[in-house]
Amino acid sequence: QVQLVESGGGLVQPGGSLRLSCVTSGFAFSLTPMCWYRQAPGKERELVAGIPMSGDPIQYADSVKGRFTMSRDNAEKTVYLQMNSLKHEDTAVYYCNAYALLKNYWGKGTLVTVSS
Repeated sequence: QVQLVESGGGLVQPGGSLRLSCVTSGFAFSLTPMCWYRQAPGKERELVAGIPMSGDPIQYADSVKGRFTMSRDNAEKTVYLQMNSLKHEDTAVYYCNAYALLKNYWGKGTLVTVSS
């Protein structure tokens, strides 16, 4: 059974930082590219970052380049999203995504709220 469990969201002031984690199970993590998406209120879900099996190169949405860093730990079957210099417009539910076993899998998401 494939599972993706996000954590690390919360309320943070503009300019602050958060680190999201996504713990996975049920598939060959080390052989699977992983992505982070987000969905802001009233908007469509958008790709934030994607990391290949090898861990490099990592692709980022233009809106987060230079502020967010995605990484993976194949031994822990976990991906991370380090978010720095957070802005109001980063407020969203952040989802972990994997295309594994010929299906697209999503976690339940973790809410990030950037507000003063």
